Amino acid sequence: MANIEQKINLDAKIAVLCGGMSSEAEVSRRSGKGCFEALQRLGYKNAELVEVDKNISEKLKNGKYDYAYNALHGKYGEDGCIQGILEILQIPYTGCGVMSSAICMNKEYTKRILSTCADIPMAKSVFVRKGENVDEMTKSLKFPVITKPVSEGSSFGMTKVNTREELQDAYNEAVKYNDDVLIEEFIDGVFVTVGVLEKDGKNFATEILEIRPKNEWYDFEAKYTAGMSEFILPANLSEELTKRTKEISVKAHETAGCRGVSRVDFMISKDGIPYVIEINTSPGMTSTSDLPAQSKVMGISYDDLVQIILNSAGLNK
Repeated sequence: MANIEQKINLDAKIAVLCGGMSSEAEVSRRSGKGCFEALQRLGYKNAELVEVDKNISEKLKNGKYDYAYNALHGKYGEDGCIQGILEILQIPYTGCGVMSSAICMNKEYTKRILSTCADIPMAKSVFVRKGENVDEMTKSLKFPVITKPVSEGSSFGMTKVNTREELQDAYNEAVKYNDDVLIEEFIDGVFVTVGVLEKDGKNFATEILEIRPKNEWYDFEAKYTAGMSEFILPANLSEELTKRTKEISVKAHETAGCRGVSRVDFMISKDGIPYVIEINTSPGMTSTSDLPAQSKVMGISYDDLVQIILNSAGLNK
């Protein structure tokens, strides 16, 4: 894809927000560094890396920034919190807004919103709040299952549970990160992910990335350690299934109110059903992250991808 328009003035002062106070802070710093260096190459010489901490409001006010490039992941950065601060300070920012960020950060509420659209398949699951009996709540589920904190990323606190006897320990691991836990039937199939970007006011899906982890499933080590996952681009899917999966990714993005950029994760079952697992509203931008790899196959370089995402800041102005 060529002719990526620079919609933001090259003289603009841009805060590249990274780090933060979540368990994904280090991954965010890697994303932020990559985005900052790309902005420099693109000619945005007034871009600055800004470490996010509890004093971020003061930093942003004192910095007199024209735009914010959100490279944060996880709590406070991907859940509507930083977006709310930027709205109050009237600083246009990249990516999804307050509402969609808050919804998509919570896997349970993402599923509730997407369930309003009948043709978005999702795995059967239960939502377990702190203090509820996990065995009682999961009686309707078939094993194996995946336990996951409802508001965490990068596979922190996630466990594949093969038998009911293993469930309590897995639940205990998940509640270290969040009081609320989503327990979902494990879909035996192919893990794929699809980026959704916006160009000229229209949402479009990237190529589908099939990921074959060397571990049992796509955990933190497989995500962020070079060589621990095999990336297949484009995914080894039929033309019909490819088209359907891309359509569902854009529909999920729009149903959740996302804008600018997201990444929709799927498990495609052996009978060819693409089940939406989650929507990431601030996808990783590290050298091993999915979105840059998906975009590259379409002819979108890393720098062009950063420009496309930066252009979404104009949506908030």
